[in-house]
Amino acid sequence: MRSLFRRLTLTAAAGALAVTTALIAPTFASEEAVVIPAPATDAQAADGLQTAVIAGGCFWGVQGVYQHTNGVVSAVSGYSGGSKSTANYTAIGTGTTGHAEAVEIKYDPKKISYGKILQIYFSVVHDPTQLNRQGPDTGTQYRSEIFATTPEQKKIAEAYIAQLNAAKVYKKPIATKLGMLQAFYPAEAYHQDYLTLNPRQPYIVYNDLPKIENLKKIFADNYIEKPTLVNAAKATN
Repeated sequence: MRSLFRRLTLTAAAGALAVTTALIAPTFASEEAVVIPAPATDAQAADGLQTAVIAGGCFWGVQGVYQHTNGVVSAVSGYSGGSKSTANYTAIGTGTTGHAEAVEIKYDPKKISYGKILQIYFSVVHDPTQLNRQGPDTGTQYRSEIFATTPEQKKIAEAYIAQLNAAKVYKKPIATKLGMLQAFYPAEAYHQDYLTLNPRQPYIVYNDLPKIENLKKIFADNYIEKPTLVNAAKATN
Protein backbone atom coordinates (compact mmCIF):
# COMPACT_ATOMS: atom_id res chain seq x y z
CA MET A 1 0.00 0.00 0.00
CA ARG A 2 1.07 3.59 -0.46
CA SER A 3 2.40 4.90 2.83
CA LEU A 4 0.47 7.32 5.00
CA PHE A 5 3.66 9.35 5.29
CA ARG A 6 3.81 9.96 1.54
CA ARG A 7 0.12 10.80 1.37
CA LEU A 8 0.58 13.36 4.12
CA THR A 9 3.60 14.75 2.31
CA LEU A 10 1.63 15.25 -0.88
CA THR A 11 -1.13 16.90 1.17
CA ALA A 12 1.48 19.22 2.63
CA ALA A 13 2.34 20.40 -0.85
CA ALA A 14 -1.19 21.69 -1.16
CA GLY A 15 -0.79 24.01 1.83
CA ALA A 16 -0.48 22.04 5.07
CA LEU A 17 3.31 21.82 5.27
CA ALA A 18 3.75 23.18 8.78
CA VAL A 19 1.03 21.03 10.30
CA THR A 20 2.20 17.88 8.54
CA THR A 21 5.79 18.43 9.61
CA ALA A 22 4.77 18.86 13.23
CA LEU A 23 2.75 15.66 13.17
CA ILE A 24 5.20 13.32 11.50
CA ALA A 25 8.70 14.74 11.90
CA PRO A 26 9.52 12.74 15.06
CA THR A 27 8.27 9.48 13.55
CA PHE A 28 10.48 8.82 10.53
CA ALA A 29 14.08 9.39 9.55
CA SER A 30 16.26 8.45 6.61
CA GLU A 31 18.05 5.11 6.60
CA GLU A 32 21.67 5.39 7.67
CA ALA A 33 24.32 4.97 5.02
CA VAL A 34 26.73 2.03 5.26
CA VAL A 35 30.35 2.33 4.20
CA ILE A 36 31.04 -0.71 2.03
CA PRO A 37 33.93 -2.01 -0.08
CA ALA A 38 34.02 -1.43 -3.82
CA PRO A 39 33.08 -4.38 -6.01
CA ALA A 40 35.92 -6.82 -6.67
CA THR A 41 34.49 -7.41 -10.16
CA ASP A 42 33.62 -4.43 -12.33
CA ALA A 43 33.13 -3.45 -15.97
CA GLN A 44 35.89 -1.95 -18.07
CA ALA A 45 35.57 1.59 -19.40
CA ALA A 46 34.04 1.71 -22.87
CA ASP A 47 32.93 4.22 -25.48
CA GLY A 48 29.35 5.47 -25.56
CA LEU A 49 26.69 5.89 -22.91
CA GLN A 50 25.41 2.88 -21.00
CA THR A 51 22.17 2.29 -19.09
CA ALA A 52 21.48 0.96 -15.61
CA VAL A 53 18.04 0.45 -14.08
CA ILE A 54 17.59 0.03 -10.34
CA ALA A 55 14.82 0.13 -7.75
CA GLY A 56 15.33 0.97 -4.09
CA GLY A 57 12.20 2.43 -2.54
CA CYS A 58 10.60 5.72 -3.50
CA PHE A 59 12.10 6.89 -6.77
CA TRP A 60 12.26 10.52 -5.65
CA GLY A 61 15.34 9.89 -3.53
CA VAL A 62 16.95 7.36 -5.86
CA GLN A 63 16.71 9.77 -8.77
CA GLY A 64 18.00 12.61 -6.61
CA VAL A 65 21.13 10.74 -5.59
CA TYR A 66 22.15 9.88 -9.14
CA GLN A 67 21.35 13.37 -10.38
CA HIS A 68 24.13 14.48 -8.03
CA THR A 69 26.54 11.79 -9.27
CA ASN A 70 29.36 12.68 -11.63
CA GLY A 71 29.28 10.72 -14.89
CA VAL A 72 25.51 10.32 -14.87
CA VAL A 73 24.02 12.19 -17.80
CA SER A 74 20.38 11.28 -17.12
CA ALA A 75 18.38 9.80 -14.23
CA VAL A 76 14.67 9.29 -14.92
CA SER A 77 12.04 8.06 -12.47
CA GLY A 78 9.74 5.34 -13.74
CA TYR A 79 8.41 1.82 -13.42
CA SER A 80 9.84 -1.63 -14.17
CA GLY A 81 8.67 -5.18 -13.60
CA GLY A 82 5.12 -5.04 -14.94
CA SER A 83 3.18 -4.30 -18.09
CA LYS A 84 2.81 -1.04 -19.99
CA SER A 85 -0.90 -0.87 -19.19
CA THR A 86 -0.24 -0.59 -15.44
CA ALA A 87 2.81 1.68 -15.61
CA ASN A 88 1.19 4.59 -13.82
CA TYR A 89 1.33 5.88 -10.25
CA THR A 90 -2.28 5.08 -9.40
CA ALA A 91 -2.03 1.46 -10.51
CA ILE A 92 1.35 0.70 -8.97
CA GLY A 93 0.12 2.10 -5.66
CA THR A 94 -2.00 -1.03 -5.27
CA GLY A 95 1.13 -3.18 -5.05
CA THR A 96 -0.38 -5.71 -7.46
CA THR A 97 1.10 -4.68 -10.82
CA GLY A 98 4.54 -6.31 -10.54
CA HIS A 99 6.12 -2.91 -11.02
CA ALA A 100 8.72 -1.36 -8.78
CA GLU A 101 9.40 2.35 -8.60
CA ALA A 102 12.65 2.39 -10.56
CA VAL A 103 15.19 4.82 -12.00
CA GLU A 104 16.81 4.58 -15.41
CA ILE A 105 20.39 5.85 -15.25
CA LYS A 106 22.33 6.72 -18.38
CA TYR A 107 26.01 7.15 -17.63
CA ASP A 108 29.43 7.64 -19.18
CA PRO A 109 31.49 4.52 -18.32
CA LYS A 110 34.69 6.52 -18.74
CA LYS A 111 33.63 8.68 -15.79
CA ILE A 112 31.80 6.19 -13.59
CA SER A 113 31.65 2.41 -13.70
CA TYR A 114 28.65 0.15 -13.28
CA GLY A 115 30.26 -1.18 -10.13
CA LYS A 116 30.50 2.31 -8.66
CA ILE A 117 26.82 2.89 -9.45
CA LEU A 118 26.04 -0.29 -7.50
CA GLN A 119 28.32 0.70 -4.63
CA ILE A 120 26.41 3.98 -4.26
CA TYR A 121 23.14 2.06 -4.56
CA PHE A 122 23.98 -0.37 -1.76
CA SER A 123 25.60 2.28 0.44
CA VAL A 124 23.62 5.54 0.37
CA VAL A 125 20.55 5.01 -1.83
CA HIS A 126 18.68 2.49 0.32
CA ASP A 127 18.81 -0.38 2.81
CA PRO A 128 19.14 -3.53 0.66
CA THR A 129 18.24 -5.83 3.55
CA GLN A 130 14.64 -4.64 3.74
CA LEU A 131 12.10 -6.81 1.94
CA ASN A 132 9.35 -5.01 0.00
CA ARG A 133 9.77 -1.76 1.87
CA GLN A 134 12.05 1.20 2.40
CA GLY A 135 11.72 3.40 5.45
CA PRO A 136 8.07 4.46 5.80
CA ASP A 137 7.00 2.98 2.44
CA THR A 138 5.71 -0.60 2.27
CA GLY A 139 4.68 -2.81 -0.64
CA THR A 140 6.31 -4.67 -3.50
CA GLN A 141 6.50 -1.44 -5.50
CA TYR A 142 9.16 -0.26 -3.02
CA ARG A 143 11.29 -3.38 -3.26
CA SER A 144 15.02 -3.48 -3.80
CA GLU A 145 15.77 -4.78 -7.30
CA ILE A 146 18.45 -4.51 -9.95
CA PHE A 147 17.22 -4.75 -13.53
CA ALA A 148 20.34 -5.66 -15.48
CA THR A 149 20.45 -4.35 -19.04
CA THR A 150 23.25 -6.72 -20.16
CA PRO A 151 24.49 -10.16 -19.11
CA GLU A 152 27.71 -8.49 -17.91
CA GLN A 153 25.75 -6.23 -15.56
CA LYS A 154 23.95 -9.26 -14.15
CA LYS A 155 27.25 -11.06 -13.48
CA ILE A 156 28.75 -7.98 -11.81
CA ALA A 157 25.68 -7.50 -9.60
CA GLU A 158 25.57 -11.19 -8.65
CA ALA A 159 29.23 -11.16 -7.70
CA TYR A 160 28.87 -7.94 -5.71
CA ILE A 161 25.88 -9.19 -3.72
CA ALA A 162 27.80 -12.36 -2.89
CA GLN A 163 30.85 -10.29 -1.92
CA LEU A 164 28.86 -8.03 0.42
CA ASN A 165 27.02 -10.92 2.02
CA ALA A 166 30.29 -12.79 2.59
CA ALA A 167 31.85 -9.70 4.16
CA LYS A 168 28.81 -9.34 6.45
CA VAL A 169 28.71 -5.58 6.02
CA TYR A 170 25.02 -5.62 6.96
CA LYS A 171 23.36 -7.14 10.00
CA LYS A 172 20.98 -9.10 7.74
CA PRO A 173 21.35 -10.75 4.31
CA ILE A 174 20.75 -8.64 1.22
CA ALA A 175 17.16 -8.94 -0.02
CA THR A 176 17.78 -7.27 -3.39
CA LYS A 177 16.21 -9.08 -6.34
CA LEU A 178 18.19 -9.39 -9.55
CA GLY A 179 17.00 -10.06 -13.08
CA MET A 180 17.21 -8.88 -16.65
CA LEU A 181 15.35 -5.73 -17.61
CA GLN A 182 12.22 -6.35 -19.67
CA ALA A 183 11.08 -2.74 -20.00
CA PHE A 184 11.32 0.65 -18.34
CA TYR A 185 8.44 3.12 -18.43
CA PRO A 186 9.07 6.76 -17.45
CA ALA A 187 6.89 8.04 -14.63
CA GLU A 188 4.53 10.99 -14.85
CA ALA A 189 6.11 14.42 -15.37
CA TYR A 190 5.33 15.58 -11.83
CA HIS A 191 7.60 12.87 -10.41
CA GLN A 192 10.65 14.01 -12.38
CA ASP A 193 13.22 16.14 -10.51
CA TYR A 194 10.95 15.87 -7.48
CA LEU A 195 13.67 16.12 -4.85
CA THR A 196 15.16 19.28 -6.36
CA LEU A 197 11.79 20.95 -6.91
CA ASN A 198 10.40 20.11 -3.45
CA PRO A 199 13.30 20.42 -0.98
CA ARG A 200 11.07 21.51 1.91
CA GLN A 201 8.52 18.73 1.78
CA PRO A 202 8.73 16.66 4.97
CA TYR A 203 9.15 13.36 3.13
CA ILE A 204 12.08 14.77 1.16
CA VAL A 205 13.60 16.45 4.22
CA TYR A 206 13.56 13.38 6.45
CA ASN A 207 14.05 10.57 3.93
CA ASP A 208 15.90 11.86 0.90
CA LEU A 209 18.04 14.92 1.59
CA PRO A 210 20.17 12.91 4.04
CA LYS A 211 20.99 10.56 1.14
CA ILE A 212 22.42 13.47 -0.81
CA GLU A 213 24.51 14.47 2.20
CA ASN A 214 25.75 10.89 2.58
CA LEU A 215 26.71 10.80 -1.10
CA LYS A 216 28.65 14.03 -0.65
CA LYS A 217 30.41 12.69 2.45
CA ILE A 218 31.11 9.07 1.52
CA PHE A 219 31.57 9.45 -2.25
CA ALA A 220 33.08 12.92 -2.41
CA ASP A 221 34.97 12.13 -5.62
CA ASN A 222 31.73 11.18 -7.35
CA TYR A 223 29.56 14.01 -6.03
CA ILE A 224 28.50 17.05 -8.05
CA GLU A 225 26.75 20.01 -6.46
CA LYS A 226 24.53 20.95 -9.40
CA PRO A 227 22.02 18.17 -10.19
CA THR A 228 21.56 16.87 -13.73
CA LEU A 229 17.83 17.43 -14.16
CA VAL A 230 15.37 15.77 -16.52
CA ASN A 231 13.52 18.99 -17.26
CA ALA A 232 16.77 20.85 -17.95
CA ALA A 233 17.74 18.19 -20.48
CA LYS A 234 14.39 18.52 -22.23
CA ALA A 235 14.75 22.27 -22.40
CA THR A 236 18.05 22.00 -24.25
CA ASN A 237 16.83 19.42 -26.81
